[in-house]
Amino acid sequence: MPEINILPKEVYQLIAAGEVVERPSSVVKEMIENSVDAGAKNITVEIKNGGITYIRITDDGCGIAKSEIKKVFIPHATSKIKSSSDLDAISTLGFRGEAMASVAAVARVELLSREKGAALGSRYEIAGGEEIDFSDAGCPEGTTIVVRDIFFNTPARMKFLKKDVTEGNSVAGVVDRMAISHPEISFRFIRDGKQVLITSGNGELKSAVYSVFGKEFSSSLIEVDYSVNNMHISGVVTKPSASRKSRAMQFFFINSRLVKCQTAMAALEQAYKNSIMVGKFPGCVLNIECDTSFVDVNVHPAKIEVRFANERPIFELVYYGVKSAIETGDSPKEVVFRESKPAFETASGRLDIFRQKDDEPKQMSFSNKPKAGAESFWQVASPKSDYKANTFSQQSKEVYEQTLESAKAFKTEEPKEEKTEETVSAPVVDVPDFRVIGEAFKTYIIVEIENSLYLIDKHAAHERMNYEKLKATTEISSQLLLSPVAVRLSREEHSAVCNNLDLYKRCGFLVEDFGESSVIVRECPSMLDGEDIEDLICETAAKLLEGKTDITPEKMDWIFHSTSCRAAVKAGDYTSPYERELFVKKLLSMPDIRYCPHGRPVMIKMTKYEIEKQFGRS
Repeated sequence: MPEINILPKEVYQLIAAGEVVERPSSVVKEMIENSVDAGAKNITVEIKNGGITYIRITDDGCGIAKSEIKKVFIPHATSKIKSSSDLDAISTLGFRGEAMASVAAVARVELLSREKGAALGSRYEIAGGEEIDFSDAGCPEGTTIVVRDIFFNTPARMKFLKKDVTEGNSVAGVVDRMAISHPEISFRFIRDGKQVLITSGNGELKSAVYSVFGKEFSSSLIEVDYSVNNMHISGVVTKPSASRKSRAMQFFFINSRLVKCQTAMAALEQAYKNSIMVGKFPGCVLNIECDTSFVDVNVHPAKIEVRFANERPIFELVYYGVKSAIETGDSPKEVVFRESKPAFETASGRLDIFRQKDDEPKQMSFSNKPKAGAESFWQVASPKSDYKANTFSQQSKEVYEQTLESAKAFKTEEPKEEKTEETVSAPVVDVPDFRVIGEAFKTYIIVEIENSLYLIDKHAAHERMNYEKLKATTEISSQLLLSPVAVRLSREEHSAVCNNLDLYKRCGFLVEDFGESSVIVRECPSMLDGEDIEDLICETAAKLLEGKTDITPEKMDWIFHSTSCRAAVKAGDYTSPYERELFVKKLLSMPDIRYCPHGRPVMIKMTKYEIEKQFGRS
């Protein structure tokens, strides 16, 4: 056991001192770092009530000599450094000597420790900075620290703690990050009497990632192993096809220390440029090994922010390391063909667009089978199927034939349908005479109205129509998913979602806590298709983390944006003449729609005069 030194004033004044105990997770972080520095191979973390009432950290490290134990709780006492020159080459996770003194000042602490080879251990108890007991004790080699009743003597700070589940998730996030940064250590996490995590400690990063984040995330990883300029980067990154809606699954480490590094983040995302969609982000677990003199970790009290002597080599290391890994380790995304899902609902005015491969209209059949409160829906039949083989009822056949005639004649009459409460109460709006000319690039519907030509962005327009419908609905219609969708989130995202289940319910989602950083979606708004649920939950979870938690209807625009966008027809999807006709009529009956929820125009007008002027006819 190295000797613990009480730092002289001229040394500890150079340290970026600050409060290190903010919540239970900060206590756990500091104590785990001490266990790692002590050379532990097995670390057990146990908490109760989110760590507010009970935290226990047990390790099999080198232990603490009896003569050194009291020094642990003296401010600026540490075994990691001795002089100011040591600050230029810090190789340990802890070094300031503040953590245990700060913890002992606001909690009840009990320490049990025995050095390797010693016959007897020691027990030390301190509460609120006051010593209570110091005696010999029988205990295993290593150190066990129990922290009870955080902030028991500072009730003003206690009120700033969040719910037990939130604090517990924050502690779990700390354990997760420590486990993936030190795969050579076996971590065990017990939460309210239940073991929720155990890692093998076999030194394999993928094994640790699998234990922490599960099969889905770990199966999408590419290994990174790259060296340049006497620096080395190792770890894993996600395949471009497995990118996410937020940066919550990006973890960077410098010499196995968790850091926030804007340079590394920028280099990572630059390496993925042109490989992933705009608005998506890669996940990663990357460790940068460099000379300790090249990086300054004495910048922030939490030791999570660092400063480099030169950021350019760090950028190049991450960029080229990740770029080469993607080029060699990625493979083409597999395409899974499945039956198209019907979605047109006449009662709600939802437009269904059918994607097809050969750009020829598919044969359609009508069904009166209800779906999510709709009166009827369209069902796609194979273009190669025999019409006579289809089991149409006589009534459906008549409607089908009338639809084809209407499409050919470009008339604006809708097929007859039973009136529902929604259609009866809908306001009547005069729709101007129009003629649908066609569609450009499978994106813009071309419409003639009087002496003007209009280009309608069908996705933007449909998105705004959905958005207005959601805003105007006092109770959003939901549909039960035949197969509930399980969504894996980061610890922080999971906590944010679980704390706002009522918000999701008001927006038409039935979301439940599925345990282990996962939620399960059992219901969604009827205008959504099931395949977009996972991305939507991930996106909204990221926004909840930004603090957008006001659940009043006026403040739910961002979740309405996400829902309406995913429910809208996409640019590039095939639209039949009849669908265009019905869509334009629906749009023109809503004269207030001029922009999509993101501010883009839904239609552009070109007058006959302006067109003729271009041809020299006026």
